[in-house]
Amino acid sequence: MSRFWNPLVAELSPYVPGEQPQSRDLVKLNTNEMPYGPSGRALAAMRDAADENLRLYPDPESQVLRAMWAQVQGLEPEQVFVGNGSDEVLAHCFKALFQPDQALLFPDISYSFYPVYARFFGLSFTPVPLDQQLRIHLADYRRDNGGIIFPNPNAPTGVLTPLAEIAELLTDNPDSVVVVDEAYIDFGGESACRLIPDFPNLLVVQTLSKSRALAGLRVGAAFGQEHLIEGLSRVKNSFNSYPLDRISQAGATAALQDTQWFEDCRARVIDCREQLQARLQGLGFEVLPSAANFLFVRHPDHRGSDLQAALRERDIIVRHFDKPRIQEFLRITVGSESDCEALTGALQAILG
Repeated sequence: MSRFWNPLVAELSPYVPGEQPQSRDLVKLNTNEMPYGPSGRALAAMRDAADENLRLYPDPESQVLRAMWAQVQGLEPEQVFVGNGSDEVLAHCFKALFQPDQALLFPDISYSFYPVYARFFGLSFTPVPLDQQLRIHLADYRRDNGGIIFPNPNAPTGVLTPLAEIAELLTDNPDSVVVVDEAYIDFGGESACRLIPDFPNLLVVQTLSKSRALAGLRVGAAFGQEHLIEGLSRVKNSFNSYPLDRISQAGATAALQDTQWFEDCRARVIDCREQLQARLQGLGFEVLPSAANFLFVRHPDHRGSDLQAALRERDIIVRHFDKPRIQEFLRITVGSESDCEALTGALQAILG
């Protein structure tokens, strides 16, 4: 009954999320979730928040959470914006901060929500090719634009862009906003948040879904100077003035407070990533240098789609992107130690 749709709906090509299988018997290495459970302090705070006060609306400004996140980043609460996962925060960026009369720039191999949002909000855009090593080359972004957005580390490649190069881009691009999407920054990079005091055109977006093991809670944030945060707030309050519920605010605040859990789990993932990289290279895989909680790999003698299917037959799911330049690659989440052992054992059998 699509005759009832707004004409825009028929033209959309929606984002396709990674598979979320119902079976618990699979080794799930396709959506970059943390292999370890959330902070115990966060779980306790959420249980405590599930009380009679749920009859009341939550704090629409998430003041306690924003103050805690500001403390973590060395910023002021007025420089923090929160929303339902970083995807919603990014959507507000597209509406509030990118200009419709010039092309938005983002990498051609990157988070595939970017072109979806651009089309949804009626923005023109120009994908900028990665270089031959599948790295973001920021010199290619020094042109007229209506805004710039890129992940750091990039997804799905996992390759990190140095902070010094980002600072150079910000200096050379003073008239439009640069959004640095840091969903994976905690696994091997330095956040661009420390550049915020010096650059009024910088917005940094993060999430608790990855390094804080709260993908099921849906909490994201943006950091920038107050005029950028005000723009996001105006859009938010015209769309959903109560974005985070009481339980989410309580759990997110406690997760940010639990620095010991965060450091321990992050270190385990990084260590497992380095071990997995060495094992895959020993099996003949090319592995891009990753600063994320996943690896982007290909084998010179096997098609990516064939390897994905063979792993699925062995109850291991990984992500394959059937797109130019990367169709032979697999994106593999760094799971637990036992997950990584299962993966490499299966690949040994597949490769013979």
